[in-house]
Amino acid sequence: MASPSSRTGTKGVPRAVRERQILDAATEEFGRRGYAAASLAAVAGRVGVTTTLLHQYFGAKQDLCLACLVPVGDRVLEAVRTATADHGDGAPPDPVRVLHGLFTALEGCREGWFVLYDPALPADGEAARRARRYRAEIDRLAAAGAARLVGASAAPQAEAALDADALTYAWRGVVTALVRWWIKHPGQSPEQMARRCARLFAAAGAVFAPGADQEGSATPR
Repeated sequence: MASPSSRTGTKGVPRAVRERQILDAATEEFGRRGYAAASLAAVAGRVGVTTTLLHQYFGAKQDLCLACLVPVGDRVLEAVRTATADHGDGAPPDPVRVLHGLFTALEGCREGWFVLYDPALPADGEAARRARRYRAEIDRLAAAGAARLVGASAAPQAEAALDADALTYAWRGVVTALVRWWIKHPGQSPEQMARRCARLFAAAGAVFAPGADQEGSATPR
């Protein structure tokens, strides 16, 4: 019986299937290694095709990267937009719900997060331009959600605005760290990751909240 990798490289595979295989392999390659270090030969070898076929299907390296980035960006942006939507009741977004939406959007292409946030993308290329637009909109939604989260605090307005800005920066770092951990634990589903995040947030709250002083700073026990 032929192995899955050998079946991938045989003739007669429908074009749509072959394209999906290439995009999956390329997303992993770009996400793990970054655009500059990513190798089309490695992508072709993983799928079991030639680099000539890669070029026939997707064009140059930047074109292939763009083909990987757009579906990831669309799914992530839609997930964040849905999870942070203001339903008119003023309720802040649930961070765990936002993370669950992100994990669900990235399932099957977890490395796609690092394609979207790859600093090595050629600055003058279409992939970089699209990535910047996705990131700007995601940041805008995150900032709006952060403002609603801190809006109920007793901090003065100027401090609340700075708190929201700091939270937006921290949130991006937290998501990046969690996705990196998730990649290293492929058996974890989006639902398991969301439940783990809920436990981690609850634990962090238990550690820091009891030590809060009168100005709102916190000291770990």
